[in-house]
Amino acid sequence: MSYKQTHVNFYCIMLQIFLRELISNASDALDKIRFLSLTDKNALSATEELSIKIKADKDNHVLHVTDTGIGMTKEDLIKHLGTIAKSGTSDFLSKASESTHQDMGDLIGQFGVGFYSTFLVADRVVVTSKHNDDEQYIWESDAKSFSVVKDPRGNTLLRGTTVSLHLKEEAHDFLEQNTVRDLVKKYSQFINFNIFLWDSKTEQVEEPIEEEEKEEEADKKDDEDEDGKVEEEKEDKPKTKKVDKTTWDWVIVNDNKPLWTRKPADITDDEYNSFYKSFCKDTEDPMTRIHFTAEGEVTFKSMLFVPKTAPSDTFQNYGKKIDSIKMYVRRVFITDNFEEMMPKYLNFVRGLVDSDDLPLNVSRETLQQHKLLKVIKKKLVRKTLDMFKKISKDDYEKFWKEYSTNIKLGVIEDHSNRTRLAKLLRFYSSNSDTEFTSLAEYVERMKDKQDAIYFMAGSSRTEVEKSPFVERLLKKGYEVLYLVEPVDEYCIQSLPEFDSKKFQNVAKDGLKIDDSEKSKERMEALTKEYEPLITWLKDDALKDVIEKATVSQRLTTSPCALVANTYGWSGNMERIMRAQTYQKANDPNSQYYGTQKKILELNPRHPLVKELKRRVETSKDDQTTKDLAMVLFETATLRSNFLVKDTAAFAGRIERMLRLSMDISLDEKIEDEPEDEDEAEAASDEAEAEPEQEEDDDTEKPSEDKDQAEAAAVPEEEAQEKETEKKDEL
Repeated sequence: MSYKQTHVNFYCIMLQIFLRELISNASDALDKIRFLSLTDKNALSATEELSIKIKADKDNHVLHVTDTGIGMTKEDLIKHLGTIAKSGTSDFLSKASESTHQDMGDLIGQFGVGFYSTFLVADRVVVTSKHNDDEQYIWESDAKSFSVVKDPRGNTLLRGTTVSLHLKEEAHDFLEQNTVRDLVKKYSQFINFNIFLWDSKTEQVEEPIEEEEKEEEADKKDDEDEDGKVEEEKEDKPKTKKVDKTTWDWVIVNDNKPLWTRKPADITDDEYNSFYKSFCKDTEDPMTRIHFTAEGEVTFKSMLFVPKTAPSDTFQNYGKKIDSIKMYVRRVFITDNFEEMMPKYLNFVRGLVDSDDLPLNVSRETLQQHKLLKVIKKKLVRKTLDMFKKISKDDYEKFWKEYSTNIKLGVIEDHSNRTRLAKLLRFYSSNSDTEFTSLAEYVERMKDKQDAIYFMAGSSRTEVEKSPFVERLLKKGYEVLYLVEPVDEYCIQSLPEFDSKKFQNVAKDGLKIDDSEKSKERMEALTKEYEPLITWLKDDALKDVIEKATVSQRLTTSPCALVANTYGWSGNMERIMRAQTYQKANDPNSQYYGTQKKILELNPRHPLVKELKRRVETSKDDQTTKDLAMVLFETATLRSNFLVKDTAAFAGRIERMLRLSMDISLDEKIEDEPEDEDEAEAASDEAEAEPEQEEDDDTEKPSEDKDQAEAAAVPEEEAQEKETEKKDEL
């Protein structure tokens, strides 16, 4: 959208605000007279009606807004409205027409939008007011000057104020009943007092037939009598006809009263559900809700709802402005366009906030920076998390399936509420095949000497269950969390600890399963025994691809595994980073982590590792031994969810192993592909066209064949011996 379009749209919104502000002023006047009536019994003697009425005069292009509030004396009109018109109206209008998009909203706070906004839509404004302590007066202004005179009509209002706007031509749309009704419902439907609109409706009514029509009927009857037709005399009945008739009457517009102002104990579930469907435009009941009043530095009421189903565009719009929380000040709608009224990860929560402590006549931009609003934001998040915490166990599974990613993103993004959010997390684990577990439940089931929460991340439950990294843990009865969603590993990495227990990625270095003295002695003995193999792998066979080799504590059935260092990327994290749509080419961060060497852990009880150790001790320089070491490394790479970087070399080594295991010579060539018939005929024609050259070739061929045979000759016994040695080695 261009700057010009944005400016026009914003200006249109500004035009709409005038009605909101006039209704708000009227509501304030009604509040004052109602409060005064508590101590002055005669305050409502002129009229007990407390209401706001809006009437459009299309013929004269005038919009009237009338209230039965406290009214204004002549002095009030001069002091308040006169000062505004004299000192600021023209300045306001000129600034409004010259302002940029960013500056325009700030004019609200600078000038007080309540009255100034009327001059955005009107050339002339007339205010008629009657106070109990004075006569009825008329204040009139064209934005350049003003006058105040006694109303020659006398006391027509009884009590209150009428603001009459002589609308500009471009504002004539505000004379339409539908336009006014929509604006009232949008901005002022929850005002405490009834708002009436002078509205018309057309309906069919029965009307008596006119005299002329009756005479025509009588003449027709006389003609029938003359023709000799005799009819039974019937009693005359009044005859009517149906006609369309337009009637005008006062129609209440804000029939939806503010539910949040009532006590929660007095509101039924059906009332909450009906309000939610109407307010949030949803067809289903909410999954859960919270209705509360916050007190302290700022007092406000709030109602928050969680939709039963997550919006389909939750993450397409992640980080964008979403009108999920509506802001009211004294039941007057201010805006739903706040940035981060809720943090991004709570963008699915719907609801409202209503405060009496915030100023009404300030701009959205100014209000957004208001210190009290920051307090409101903080309390909203805390109350929302409390709402999640109170969801029953049966319903929480539904909530988790819909909004789990949001909660995990909250752990990553919201540092101040990370501890609260951690209590909401749920993961699959080795403890159950079907049910989620919380971190608190995991900690309760931990073994006595277990000092860390074990987790394994992967693309599926099947993958992590079969991972070599969980073999010994599961065998010894330790519970392992299974993180199978892309965001899971990020989430856990953002948590330093839970309930004083640190997290341990079992695919990384640093895993300690058994710290007993016997275990340490056994590991020291195995490390010493396998020192030749460990040194040879690190310094010779795999020096370009591993950081080091070591004896493993975590393996039982797998020969080896490739382990990331404590601060490196696991295989799962590398997979996620490669899949990033917005991954920057040649990103230094990705290159650094992607090229880090890993640790090769060996299972000292596995036959393959034992045999490799024996070969290193007897023939460590043999190429076949090095090939075996490299194949073990590459299979460990795949098993550990890392990518093999040189897949062609890996495939070549596997093929060589297959040849030897199937008694196929490594030197045996692939058969030549037979020529097609067309290619054979072409070769024959070419041979016939060059007979002399063919003779020369035939003459020289015996000599060439002899030389080649002599050069390639190898004693048959020697070749067979070499082949047998290779097979024995495998």
